[in-house]
Amino acid sequence: MAINNVESDSEMGDGFEDNVTELRIPEDRVAVLIGRNGETKKLLEEKGHIALDIESENGIISVRQNGDPLKANISMSVIQAIGRGFNPQKAIELLQDNFQLIVIPLRDFAKPGSKRIAELRGRLIGTGGKTRRVVEELTSTYISVYGDTVSIIGDYVSVEYAREALMLLIKGSKQRTVYTFLEKNARELRLKRIEESFG
Repeated sequence: MAINNVESDSEMGDGFEDNVTELRIPEDRVAVLIGRNGETKKLLEEKGHIALDIESENGIISVRQNGDPLKANISMSVIQAIGRGFNPQKAIELLQDNFQLIVIPLRDFAKPGSKRIAELRGRLIGTGGKTRRVVEELTSTYISVYGDTVSIIGDYVSVEYAREALMLLIKGSKQRTVYTFLEKNARELRLKRIEESFG
């Protein structure tokens, strides 16, 4: 199962107290979490063994455990992933075995109020989304650049390669250098995935 491995400023508790915990997502992501006619909310409640109480006006989500506690905890990662800009179809993949979410705060690499975060976002996305797309394809991950964060969804092995590639970009490496790094490590990544699947 996916275990949340998150570096983020989200207001998430350490665990379920009295089977209920709260987290906050950006208000403009609340409608995405609910989905058309509440479909996304219902799907997550069913698959994640939880019940959701959503305060649309402030983005506060109350999550009540309603069954398997492990799946309930993993569901928190799904909610956070939606809050970090992923569409629900990608976020729900966190319920698979060995999948996880990593959130990298870009403000850790920029002075408050500077234009650096916008520059970093541009480097990570690339012209027409090319950089993000290439890293996703070479690592078999999903990447979202949203607000002042960049987030990754994928299996345990793949997200580490994607994280390293994104960190190279954040630290100033050229896109071509990062693509070459990933291409050179593609075989190692495949072998590690195979080992993980039999582990």
